[in-house]
Amino acid sequence: MTTLSRIRIGSAPDSWGVWFPDDPRQVPWSRFLDEVAASGYEWIELGPYGYLPTDPARLADETGRRGLKVSAGTVFTGLHHGPGVWDRTWEHVSAIAALTRATGARHLVVIPSFWRDDKSGEVLEDSALTAEQWHHLAVQTERLGREVRERYGLTVVVHPHADTHIDTEENVARFLDATDPDLVSLCLDTGHYAYCGGDSVELIETYGERIGYLHLKQVDPAVLAEVRAEDMPFGPAVARGVMCEPPAGVPALEPVLRAAQKLGVDLFAIVEQDMYPCEPDRPLPIARRTRAFLRSCGA
Repeated sequence: MTTLSRIRIGSAPDSWGVWFPDDPRQVPWSRFLDEVAASGYEWIELGPYGYLPTDPARLADETGRRGLKVSAGTVFTGLHHGPGVWDRTWEHVSAIAALTRATGARHLVVIPSFWRDDKSGEVLEDSALTAEQWHHLAVQTERLGREVRERYGLTVVVHPHADTHIDTEENVARFLDATDPDLVSLCLDTGHYAYCGGDSVELIETYGERIGYLHLKQVDPAVLAEVRAEDMPFGPAVARGVMCEPPAGVPALEPVLRAAQKLGVDLFAIVEQDMYPCEPDRPLPIARRTRAFLRSCGA
């Protein structure tokens, strides 16, 4: 077994069924922190802004006394809409970036906006970008990377995501080829990339210098086939169980982790098993089993 010495494993509120700052179907933040620590994880993400305490001193106390550290914050952006959305985007990003920096984290995960509503399935805009929109996306993401680095000392890692415009192998490659490697890195989410037909190992081997962060999850191929046949939005697909507990799905995570280890850089690999909504007692046993599985992979 290869020891994955460059890979730092963590988990996130997402693995506890948390998608929103406040939702009665989600576990309280204190329970998430208790259980993620009990599962053997040292690193966490902030999750949706406002779910965990946003006062830096209180957050530091709550995480520190449980032996937890923060790897990243998360923001949602619609930068393909061009300069006109910059001010609104920056207002959203700056608050989260400030809290992320205060925790000692060094990464900001950037998720593109959805082209259809992830609950209702309502189509919000065309699923394909125009050439002008691709240009806006590249230029504005570079601007975001530069501003976040200069003002907050954070690295932007863009997260390809189902039902967004950065999804398939073709679109991920187009985005990477259009952006400056010094300003924009990638958060490779193994589950979303498989959901959209991509090969994570191939992406790491092809664009290794652009991989700045990992999200670990797997897709259930049988459920994914149903999702594709029904053209199901991402939210209902998750509720049906399209993201499954490792090692039951695809891609196999050990080859992904080995390929990442070969890059020769330190990388976070944060477990994110989408389970919204889920019963409150479901996440902890899964988290413990997943952590044990990753240890068996050398992580």
